[in-house]
Amino acid sequence: MTLRIGIFILLLFGAYSTAISAQERFTSDLVKYTSISTDTEHPDSIRYLDLSRKGLKTLPDEIRSYKNLEVLDLSKNKITEIPVWIGELKHLKYLSLANNKLVTITPGIGGLSNLIILNLNKNLIEHIPAEIGTLHKLEEIDLWSNELNDIPKEIAELKNLRVLELRNILFNDEQQNEIRNHVPWAEVKLSPSCNCK
Repeated sequence: MTLRIGIFILLLFGAYSTAISAQERFTSDLVKYTSISTDTEHPDSIRYLDLSRKGLKTLPDEIRSYKNLEVLDLSKNKITEIPVWIGELKHLKYLSLANNKLVTITPGIGGLSNLIILNLNKNLIEHIPAEIGTLHKLEEIDLWSNELNDIPKEIAELKNLRVLELRNILFNDEQQNEIRNHVPWAEVKLSPSCNCK
């Protein structure tokens, strides 16, 4: 039992440190804004917005006007859905909605044509829309610890994908092989298969 707890802590720490380093990759030369109320006078100047740990239940509509946003961190909130307008943030490179209460992902996410890293770990997501396949610049997708039933075949369109994090999700052998076959060029991280589904 102690060994299992130790392994879980190591996996959790590894996922956390990976997310931090991925975010730093895009933020080193950007001014970080941490609130909405003081930032709305010059929305075009905002490129990095960190609203993590704010107790948010929805995405503030003001974000929609931040057309030059490149990094958006909404992790560790209570957000239950992503609005369709998220796809209007055409300059977004890094999006984190980790550790929220998401169950579905809007097809509007397919509009994020410059997205490189998508972090959706520790949610309740059951389904990923086929529109994920339009995000051709994606290099990393973190879906660790969700409730996924499958991964859409459109993921095979992501030729730049390097890492697909799917640990702590119950997939059987057949599903795991199918996922790997969709993206043989990527590192697919999976937990041991189950006799399920």
